Amino acid sequence: MASDFAYIRFYAELNDMLSSVKRKELVHRFDFYGKNTVKDAIQSFNIPHTQVDLIIVNGKSVSFDYYLMPGDNVSVYPVFESIDITPVTRLRPKPLRRPAFILDVHLGKLARMMRMAGFDTLYRNDFDDDEIMEISVNELRIILTRDIGILKHNSVTHGYWLHNTDPDKQFREIIRRFDLKNEIDMFTRCLRCNGKLEKIEKNEVLDKLPECVQKNFSEFWQCSSCHKVYWKGSHYDRMKDKLKKLLD
Repeated sequence: MASDFAYIRFYAELNDMLSSVKRKELVHRFDFYGKNTVKDAIQSFNIPHTQVDLIIVNGKSVSFDYYLMPGDNVSVYPVFESIDITPVTRLRPKPLRRPAFILDVHLGKLARMMRMAGFDTLYRNDFDDDEIMEISVNELRIILTRDIGILKHNSVTHGYWLHNTDPDKQFREIIRRFDLKNEIDMFTRCLRCNGKLEKIEKNEVLDKLPECVQKNFSEFWQCSSCHKVYWKGSHYDRMKDKLKKLLD
């Protein structure tokens, strides 16, 4: 006689999102509460659909709308970065080839580092969840967040839950997760507003420069959006060293 529940196993980093109690279990029991899809079951364990790329039920790949049956054995895998799974039912849209991001309000330090590395990174400390989701969908931006809840919304197609809380470790995590090391283009984004930096003649920004900078520097860049002026001073050297250490 079939059981009144299904068995679910989560693989790799998906386990980090489980409660501390459930993390100790290898296989989890899902008790039915009506007619349940496999997506219902997965999200009942606090796993957002945006983090799942492959579901195997009884040896066959299925989509999120598969209705579970008593006794089903379910295997749930995270987003694949280096494995080609095209022969099976891929659950998420294809990865975005243009790496552009939007960060939640708690990730200001990470946003600064990502801009430093040249990544298109939207961040404001007054964004609400609805704004983040709308911008993500309209501008094809990947949501980076420590809030699992925002990634559970059906409208979200590209998002990632950060495992680390330290900004330096978060930066390394993103570089590895999205394979971005070859995409880095240091100091091409404004640290303040994310605008693109453009080279500009010294005489065009002379009135914006401190006297010591006027005397000691000859190369300058200006943000195309907020018009902040940049030059390669000691602060530039410190930021460059920090990025190199993080990437090593």
